[in-house]
Amino acid sequence: MLDPTTASRLQFALTTIVHIVFPVVSMGLAPFLVYFTWKEVRTGEAIYEQLRRFWVRIFAVSFVVGTVTGLVLEFEFGTNFAAFAATTGELFGGPLAVEGMMAFFLEATFLGIFVFGRERVSDRLYLLSSILVGLGTWLSAVWILVANSWMQTPRGFEVVMRNGNPIVTLVDPIAAYANPRFPWMFVHMQNAAVLSVALLMAGIAAYHIRSARTDDDRFWRATLKIALVALIITAPLQVLHGDAYARHISVTQPQKFAAMEAVWDTATYVPEYIVAFPTSLNDILNPRAKDIFGIGIPGGASWLASGGDAQAEIVGLNEFEGSPPVAIVFWSFRLMVAMGFWFMLLAFWGGYRWRTGELFEDGLLHRAFVWTSLLGFFAVETGWVVTEVGRQPWVVQGVMKTSAGVSPGLSSTEATLTLLGFVAVYTALLVVYVYVIRRIIRGGAPKIERAQREAPGSEVAADD
Repeated sequence: MLDPTTASRLQFALTTIVHIVFPVVSMGLAPFLVYFTWKEVRTGEAIYEQLRRFWVRIFAVSFVVGTVTGLVLEFEFGTNFAAFAATTGELFGGPLAVEGMMAFFLEATFLGIFVFGRERVSDRLYLLSSILVGLGTWLSAVWILVANSWMQTPRGFEVVMRNGNPIVTLVDPIAAYANPRFPWMFVHMQNAAVLSVALLMAGIAAYHIRSARTDDDRFWRATLKIALVALIITAPLQVLHGDAYARHISVTQPQKFAAMEAVWDTATYVPEYIVAFPTSLNDILNPRAKDIFGIGIPGGASWLASGGDAQAEIVGLNEFEGSPPVAIVFWSFRLMVAMGFWFMLLAFWGGYRWRTGELFEDGLLHRAFVWTSLLGFFAVETGWVVTEVGRQPWVVQGVMKTSAGVSPGLSSTEATLTLLGFVAVYTALLVVYVYVIRRIIRGGAPKIERAQREAPGSEVAADD
């Protein structure tokens, strides 16, 4: 049996890794659905109704599964991390409560109109429902990230003793809930969500174009073009913002930045290793191995930390109390960065082919889109690993260690058995989700029965 701390951390990591996929789908699809609905209402073109009907099915299924998996996370604060909840609940619970009462109910209420109300409400109310559903998904992200960003850079609180137990109390709401990490996390997360969905849309469209289903050809060509526009906007922004975000981390969480670069001893002119391995097999699992073979950019990590000074100093992990699992953070960060640059290259490649009129004829590009269609979600996962694992051993940076947040009465048997139960249930849930989404995708473009209203000059240029 695993010890309660390890089992609880694994269980929370598992539920988070599975859950995060569904909010990313919802947040990423939201602006597309608002656009499709606006164009459908404004022009009356059947292609936009098809786009809206196809993608709203995936949105609705993801919303349902995301709600189920998200509720479990809330319960785990009580079952596995009761000490954390008891200590920080007065401050940490506020954003979560607002998220449930405001954002979730806003999204859930108008989602009913958006999914089932097209023929029952006016165009204006229907368009408004799409906007409010999208607003609800993004507001959910606001409050979740407000809570999480406080764990990264805690502000506006003080710790008092009540009945012999430390309690975090809120003394400055603005400092606590508008702390310096929030805008970085929000922009990076929301842009990643749109980018991930754009890659998914492009991959599905490329798959159908390659399969030469001529009856849906116009639908998939329009899908690929819209996805590519989003990709061209979001992919470079993600790389640029990620660079600045890393610099912010080096200032506010130097321990996490040192783990991202695997820097143990404080040094200047630190290289940015692309790959790094111990030279001895005996040290292959030793994160403190001294003899390293690495390929890197001289001074690159110092340059990244300082914003342009290759001689800048990076404080090593040996200067801090405890350290995160360095290999996990180091490689997750590199995978995320590598995928980010690939997405940007893919966006420029697609844009170039569009400009030369070969967007729908480049088979290699289509295969690249298909193979990349899910990598956006994998990049989000690796980013969260860097964010959450990189903060260890702290659950609240510099305030409370993760081991101190575990429920005091939780036994090894209870923690291990519930972990195994979650693995079984979440695996089954993922299998069902993938089956349903696959059926929707293979079903192709929805068939439109009503008469199409043509609006001169407003047609999607799918055949350009």
